[in-house]
Amino acid sequence: MSSPLGPRPRPEILTIAPYIGGESHLAGVNRVLKLSSNEGAFGAPPGAQAAYARLAREIFRYPDGAAEALRRAIGARFGLDPARIVCGNGSDDLIYQLALSYGGPGTELIMTRHGFSMYAIAGAYAGSRVVKVAEHHLTADVDAILAAVSPATRLVCLANPNNPTGSLLGAAEIARLRRGLPADVLLVLDAAYAEYVTRADYEPGVTFVDAGDNVVMTRTFSKIFGLGGLRLGWAYAPPGVIDVMNRVRNPFNTNAAAQEAAIAALNEPGWVEKSRAHNSAWRDRLGAMLTEAGIKIWPSEGNFILADFTTRERADGANAHLRASGILVRPMGGYDLPHCLRITIGTAAECEAVAASLTDFMRHG
Repeated sequence: MSSPLGPRPRPEILTIAPYIGGESHLAGVNRVLKLSSNEGAFGAPPGAQAAYARLAREIFRYPDGAAEALRRAIGARFGLDPARIVCGNGSDDLIYQLALSYGGPGTELIMTRHGFSMYAIAGAYAGSRVVKVAEHHLTADVDAILAAVSPATRLVCLANPNNPTGSLLGAAEIARLRRGLPADVLLVLDAAYAEYVTRADYEPGVTFVDAGDNVVMTRTFSKIFGLGGLRLGWAYAPPGVIDVMNRVRNPFNTNAAAQEAAIAALNEPGWVEKSRAHNSAWRDRLGAMLTEAGIKIWPSEGNFILADFTTRERADGANAHLRASGILVRPMGGYDLPHCLRITIGTAAECEAVAASLTDFMRHG
């Protein structure tokens, strides 16, 4: 809280609730199963770990501010022009840049009711009015988004798949959303969980970026590539947007070790395929086990599931029961879903431990 006698921030800054990440520790518990932050089930790829270690003797040197080698590697992996890629200190960094560059006082940023909370934080930080629109069965509603667009709208931020609900809009719906937006409204497609998606009608954003001048796709190395601790994201955007982002980003906004580890992660043989197959199998298995226990599970395309306990009291009880078992998941009160818990898909053993604990809770809790 700022002092009434000291420097005063802009009033909208004090409306921001600080972002709180998933817990990592439990007092008095030595072995914790952390399933609260949607981290990759298998950790970091071996090649990425080795690349990170090799950089130990070079950390006194500044990194390549343009991340040229990394952008080339991303371009080669995904078939993209490196000149239309910009890297950041996590995709959150890039979302901040976009909100500050295209938003500001007198403008609006649209997101969905249960969308990723960083959009609201970035929008408020920029001075924009954040407009949250209703969802349909915890899924983004294109008609509701388009209806909310006003002359003040400058950004629409949409996570696809969405965190924390796991819901997804197919390519046809995203195309309809893009067509319905005015040319001066920037559509930010946050595809942090793209590598986990198996649905045939999914398009992470490349097609829509290439179709015009007002769509940006953001991606991350924090999920399937297992580099959350290094904070590294990237965006693919039209040349005009890339020019703006390169003007405003910090000059060394990605560190050297992260760049080298990410290049190695991109080239790890079979890593994405193995991780996706494991996630799909255990997301279905864990969902089925919890459904059998009497818990509603919302459909998910990410590396997590959303467990619905109907009431806040039951969700709180389930969370307490999991914590007593040394298992950390993510309560969803901050996303206006106090009756839900978000559970990351971990290893087979971790998923079985969650199922056993919640089955016991439903029987006896």
